[in-house]
Amino acid sequence: MFFEGSEKKIEMVTSPEWVSLRALGRSFWAEMVARARADILAVLSNEHCDAYLLSESSLFVWHDRFLMLTCGTTTLVDAALYFFEQMPPEHIRCARFQRKNEYQPHLQKTSFMDDIDRLSQRVSGCAFRLGYLDGHHNYVFHLDKPYEPAIDDTSSELLMYHIKGKNADYLCSEYQRIKDIRRLLKLHQLFPDFALSDWLFKPCGYSMNAIRDNRYATIHITPHKNSSYVSFATNLDLANSPIVPILLKQLNPGCWDLIGFNSRWPEKVLPKNTPYQCLSTCEIQLSCGYRMGFNHFQHSDHRKVQAEKL
Repeated sequence: MFFEGSEKKIEMVTSPEWVSLRALGRSFWAEMVARARADILAVLSNEHCDAYLLSESSLFVWHDRFLMLTCGTTTLVDAALYFFEQMPPEHIRCARFQRKNEYQPHLQKTSFMDDIDRLSQRVSGCAFRLGYLDGHHNYVFHLDKPYEPAIDDTSSELLMYHIKGKNADYLCSEYQRIKDIRRLLKLHQLFPDFALSDWLFKPCGYSMNAIRDNRYATIHITPHKNSSYVSFATNLDLANSPIVPILLKQLNPGCWDLIGFNSRWPEKVLPKNTPYQCLSTCEIQLSCGYRMGFNHFQHSDHRKVQAEKL
């Protein structure tokens, strides 16, 4: 069984002079989600944010920005174009569109180049690839427009591949329960005082959104053998948090990426005596005001592979 867990991601910031994005209402966001070929499963809200759990990943909406991630064969570019059509261009302050390399890109409905060709017809932007073309890498397309993020406007992504061990086996089992997955991932330890919304898919797969004030965290697990993938994204400060070491210990990935926007963490998030080695690292200052970093790590045992019968 195969499912493409690798996600596409878009984040946009709008001017405060325009309407609050939260005031657009669920029907607006449901239509945008539908354009990406996904559905809303659940909603979690507080004073600052609405967190939508989707059939393929997540959507977070604040008053002046939104973040949307979709996996599988979704067409997130269609959702992005829908938003551009509804929004006066002068009120879009910043926009970023990302894609990572997929396990089976030939099954996708579009490629990154297809996406940016369509986006470029609507907005003027710049595109980059961070990481080796023949290895793990991440693409980004952003609105080529000056923007100055707030000092605490940072975000990070931990993307894990080829998880293994008893926890990985449990995530593929028939007997999973949400409360046990929360315990396995140590969610209450990692996100104290956060409100949680999560979903267990059949036959396997797990998604979680968490919010506290204007802070968010989201985890998506595709545990399928030979193509397992786990994503974690947040605007928390990972440099002063045990989140990365704990998730690495609990899920034991063969390799993983750490991606950040205005984040300062590479030398601080690795566990002591780590078995992981950094194979590639890249940083670039984007004209939209964010410094993007990409780091790819591999476990020392991950070099050992077995031939697979076709």
